[in-house]
Amino acid sequence: MLKRIILYAIAALVLMFVSLGLYFQEELTRLNVVLTMFELENISENFKSFPTFVNTAVVQKSISPVPLPQAESWSLPESFQLGDSTVETQAFFDHTNTDGFLIYQGDSIRYIYYGNGFTENDIHISWSMSKSLISGLIGIALEDGKIRSIEQLATEYVPELAGSGYEGVTIKNLLQMSSGIRFNEDYGDFDSDINRMGRYFALGMPMADFAASLTNGREPGTYNHYVSIDTQVLGMVLVSATGMSIAEYSKVKIWDAIGAEADAHWIVDNAEMEFALGGYNATLRDYAKLGKLYLDSGRWNGTQLIPEAWVLDSTRPLDTHVQMRVEDGIEKDGYGYQWWIPFGSDDEFMAIGVYDQFIYIDPDKDAFIVKLSSNHHFRDDYTRLYKRLSIALFKEILEK
Repeated sequence: MLKRIILYAIAALVLMFVSLGLYFQEELTRLNVVLTMFELENISENFKSFPTFVNTAVVQKSISPVPLPQAESWSLPESFQLGDSTVETQAFFDHTNTDGFLIYQGDSIRYIYYGNGFTENDIHISWSMSKSLISGLIGIALEDGKIRSIEQLATEYVPELAGSGYEGVTIKNLLQMSSGIRFNEDYGDFDSDINRMGRYFALGMPMADFAASLTNGREPGTYNHYVSIDTQVLGMVLVSATGMSIAEYSKVKIWDAIGAEADAHWIVDNAEMEFALGGYNATLRDYAKLGKLYLDSGRWNGTQLIPEAWVLDSTRPLDTHVQMRVEDGIEKDGYGYQWWIPFGSDDEFMAIGVYDQFIYIDPDKDAFIVKLSSNHHFRDDYTRLYKRLSIALFKEILEK
């Protein structure tokens, strides 16, 4: 009798685990993908395939798609310098798993490259380059009167964050990554907040709940500390203010107007909220159109899509605590409104995504460069090295 009871109990447990596995099959699949996403044999394919294993909101291509003009192709420099080191360009492309590379100057694309099986029809995740797009949408919402001022508290639009670390934080604090939120952004630390957030999202739990769980460690507006979840809160403000999803607002305000040639995808959580801090997926050529939009100070074919003053404010460090500086012996880039200003730059600014995604814009040269990558080395050496190497290559190219 005891043996039979034990067998029944084991059978019940097996049935329960099988049932739970079936019920949470999608979440478990997503979690497994996240945990194995950055392995060399998976990373490039994963970076172009997000809509196949996570939920996304589609940003449909423009009803009147228009390709950027393309002129006779440039040749890349065979090598470039970083300090006293000479780096072979193709070796750098290979080492960083460069999936796409585009140079635009004057009025045309001057060079385009695809690697690792990518083609012009493939989308690629932007990671934190998404943040710069969110910045542009916030500027448009201000111009539209949907947001009154960036000095408003975020909780005026997202009251569910009252009582969290985001109470007392302004929209400007969020734009400047100066919320004061206590957050560990170390991708190399398995238990860091950024990696914990990734697993949280993989299970489909609403990002709003994760934001509400965070606490404050500094006075807002006094220190620039990169906290990805700040951009998620900006996304929540945008949705509340406009009454539209981020996907809808970006299509109406930008994607249609710039003649996007392909559908884009915003990753969404189980509450249908976009992963504003890093979930945008688009083609190399359509990322280039965002580069051109900012190179032209927010104008497209003579129409001002993003307010010119907003583009200027977004792409320069306005306050002392976001200026370029040397801190603990390390050169720190400046920060605008979700845009980076490279240390020592004159007028250059850039959108950056982890694993080596760049839209690097140099107005003096009337040029920009887009680099899409699946740099599997990034986690092993999460330092400034790859950013410095990429910027050195960009400068070498545009000096010609």
